[in-house]
Amino acid sequence: MLLDAIRSPKDLEGMNPRELEELAAELRQRILQTVSRNGGHLSSNLGVVELTIALHRSFDFSRDQLIFDVGHQCYAHKLLTGRGDQFDSLRQYNGLTGFPKREESPYDAFNTGHASTAISAAVGLCRARDAQGQHHHVVAVVGDGALTGGMCYEALNDAGSNKLRLIVVLNDNGMSISRNVGAVSGYLTRMRAGKGWFDAKRAISGALKRIPLIGDTLYRVFHRFKNSIRNIFVQDRLFDSLGFHYLGPVDGSDIQGLERLFARAKQLDEPVLIHVVTQKGSGYTQAEDHPSRLHGTPPFDVDTGRPLSESAASMSAAAGDELLALAQEDPRVVAVTAAMTAGTGLLNFAYEMPGRLYDVGIAEEHAVTMAAGLAAGGMRPFVAIYDTFLQRGFDQVLHDVCLQHLPVCFLMDRAGLSEDGPTHHGIYGVSYLSQLPGIQVLCAFSRAELRAMMRYALTQDGPVAIRYHKADFSGLPDHPKPSVYRPVWQCLRQGEDLAMLAAGAIVSEALKAAELLENQGLRCAVYDASCVVPLDEETLSSIHAPLVTVEEGALRGGLGSLIQLYCQQKDIPGPVLTLGLTGTCMTQGDRASQLRAHGLDAGSIAQRVLTWRKKS
Repeated sequence: MLLDAIRSPKDLEGMNPRELEELAAELRQRILQTVSRNGGHLSSNLGVVELTIALHRSFDFSRDQLIFDVGHQCYAHKLLTGRGDQFDSLRQYNGLTGFPKREESPYDAFNTGHASTAISAAVGLCRARDAQGQHHHVVAVVGDGALTGGMCYEALNDAGSNKLRLIVVLNDNGMSISRNVGAVSGYLTRMRAGKGWFDAKRAISGALKRIPLIGDTLYRVFHRFKNSIRNIFVQDRLFDSLGFHYLGPVDGSDIQGLERLFARAKQLDEPVLIHVVTQKGSGYTQAEDHPSRLHGTPPFDVDTGRPLSESAASMSAAAGDELLALAQEDPRVVAVTAAMTAGTGLLNFAYEMPGRLYDVGIAEEHAVTMAAGLAAGGMRPFVAIYDTFLQRGFDQVLHDVCLQHLPVCFLMDRAGLSEDGPTHHGIYGVSYLSQLPGIQVLCAFSRAELRAMMRYALTQDGPVAIRYHKADFSGLPDHPKPSVYRPVWQCLRQGEDLAMLAAGAIVSEALKAAELLENQGLRCAVYDASCVVPLDEETLSSIHAPLVTVEEGALRGGLGSLIQLYCQQKDIPGPVLTLGLTGTCMTQGDRASQLRAHGLDAGSIAQRVLTWRKKS
């Protein structure tokens, strides 16, 4: 196999078109096999195989610098840059990450994981290059989904107005995770010129080549002037007005065509944007037909594209179903999301009530302030967003929601550790939200509790944040009509020797740990400390056993530190152990491995309690 011989991009030199086509097929097969076993991002990676090959044949990224926006399309890049032998460890604990990582390879110029950041980082790299008198190229590969984020335009405006020598490759597949929305998406659709430009180019080229004697000459003349002919079909105004030299659109599966455009871009001493049209999921029918479902996927059956095993019951689906029920009951209820309609469980809502779901694209800051405007106008917005992505709207949560005490409910999905690693861990939500005035922060343990919390939020006149893991680990039966929620800690297990306080998905590990401790003669109570901000001071003051706090989140500013501060202020005994995450040595991998590594699985919790007991 050609791929087995690739140890660095240098090995691509000298390959003929047939070999490059074969290599692309092998890359797709390797990515498909690995993701089907390990899970990961599939559709986005299959779509950029030829583009990645062309990039590495056109540039020397041991000297030039390449940045992938988000980075979930970098698998072929990893395979071509000396990481083929490690690729089977993709997204495994202590294995290869699913995103670019500087610590992993010199070919990764910048760590990414969230959208719309690559052009800003590239502008910085360009300025660092110029300040040091260097001359290498800086290339940012940005999806059209990322262009719904405002940072892209701040960076494009900066680079264009200052005429920085920068190459932006726009990977246009019409999607981010879900189908793209907004005016920019519509603009790019028109820029692709449908079949007009590509079909016209193919037809003219084919016809000219068939003309006897002068066909080859006419073909060369056509290619010399094809950019002028292209302007009949494609007229760019947006990128030109931002100061970028526009090239394209070019077929993203045409390696030779891509290489010609890259060679031309390298000659230009100005900002260049190359518009590449690709197909998400290219080469695998299941991903072509279902690019959203197979964007980020658990291990799956290659023949059907379906997951290999049933996952734990989805908290995301429960949130979406309950929000739909609330909207059917209350005309003020609307849903807001930032390009995550599917990921946050809102597909049914979008189908049933399309006019009351606002997908603003990858623009979290705008989503938060727009929701604040909805609330100020008398509506009751629920912002469905991943815990890790709400960080991007922190300023807006403070200034536009909390300081105005507006009734916005944040449905913070994926709270806790993520298989995707540091950029996606939802472990800081309590830490940063607990600093803000007037916001209630709740952590749901089960689907029933989540549903009840959402109904509770609708009765409040200020902001509420509800954090929950994607999966329900409670092991408790769900109920179609959940009980009314009250911000009071529930005692799930009785015990007089110790009281364990936990919030969210980690409650399940606390309950298991209590069973293990029972076998060691230690009777441990377990409380579902679901209302983290404000604390349930009445219940806390009533507990007389030594306290242990457990959280799947950052310790600083988290549940344990909030309880510690309260106890210090009241001059009562604080927690004897605060178990959580320090925020260091974070990696990717399955949740069970990560909990074990951080001493937060049931066995580790029990052992840490026993160690304390022996020392006390």
